[in-house]
Amino acid sequence: MDEVRVAAIASLTPLEELDSDPFAVDTRNQHALCARWAEDRGYVVTRQLLFYGLRADHVGLWTDVDTGQVDLFVAPSARVLARALGSVEEFAAECARRGVRLETVGSDEPAYTPEMKAEVHRRLSMPTAGYDGT
Repeated sequence: MDEVRVAAIASLTPLEELDSDPFAVDTRNQHALCARWAEDRGYVVTRQLLFYGLRADHVGLWTDVDTGQVDLFVAPSARVLARALGSVEEFAAECARRGVRLETVGSDEPAYTPEMKAEVHRRLSMPTAGYDGT
């Protein structure tokens, strides 16, 4: 059986929303949740996508599908998917038209402690300094 290739979708959310919605800001954790979901099913993540309000027909979504690098899209939750895309309904319809599955992880989002929020803030507020979150 061929490997199922997955594109993990995360939402781009401003750092200013960290206190009110830490998971939406923490794209690393969003992608990690998708990667665990894929691994549990024997799938492989071939792309990590990050965007906000993207149109369903944007070429960036479909290039990897057209070249055979992606068989399935997954997002950590419907809420994240709704932020990432301009219209989830249009995207789902385009996925169906192209024969590409669309899934959500569907597990509970992690609860963020003040320390976890501080770590996300450090990681995202210093990207040009070469800080990688470790």
